[in-house]
Amino acid sequence: MDYAAALLDETRAFGELVRSGDPALTIPTCPEWNLTQLFRHVGRGHRWAAQIVADRLEHALDPREVIDGKPPADPDAAIDWLHDGAHRVIDAIAQVGPDSPAWTMLGPRPAGWWLRRRVHEATVHRADAALALGGGFALSPELAADGISEWLDLVTVLPRRDGQPTPLSAGQSVHLHATDEGLGTAGEWTISRSADTGELSWSHEHGKGSVALRGPARELFLTVMRRVAVADTDIAVFGDDAVWQDWVDHTAF
Repeated sequence: MDYAAALLDETRAFGELVRSGDPALTIPTCPEWNLTQLFRHVGRGHRWAAQIVADRLEHALDPREVIDGKPPADPDAAIDWLHDGAHRVIDAIAQVGPDSPAWTMLGPRPAGWWLRRRVHEATVHRADAALALGGGFALSPELAADGISEWLDLVTVLPRRDGQPTPLSAGQSVHLHATDEGLGTAGEWTISRSADTGELSWSHEHGKGSVALRGPARELFLTVMRRVAVADTDIAVFGDDAVWQDWVDHTAF
């Protein structure tokens, strides 16, 4: 997948949604934010990642230290600021080399890791804006499926917050199956929690699961990302609904 092109496309589409909306519009899927705050989060996030890579930081960057981290007041200049941030990510990775080590929240990873992360960050927040504005949200099956895989990498590796239960009880599993043609094994995911170690893991494989969800990759993406309830989609659910609800309740960061 061409993540650089996807980042530019997703950022551009997000920017056009923001341009068309009321800056004070509340974002239901990010209830603490309005449209302006969502926009600033995405734009600053691009620059945050670019600065981490370009400066070869070995630790997290304080968002308050992001260079040019606030968008201009002029709407057109603000959109340019957003697009420039996406280009900064691409340029920073090209400058240091995609295989050079970089700090990430998962520990050291190749710098190119940030390109994929920012693509899916822009995608999910484009969904937030589209849902708030009442418009449609189109997403290719390939990008939706990759977004699910990238999210599962985060969920199964990132440490849990203090006191936050681990998703799934020991021995339980969730299976996701995208019905889009052509995805192959990239459209199947089995997430499980080991009965022996209690660790979460996932793989691209067919499996029955304690609960299984079957539907289009776009709808699975929105559901896995907690943007749309499964009941509001055409996704078919098989098995124990309570296991899925437990997963949803404990996979927010």
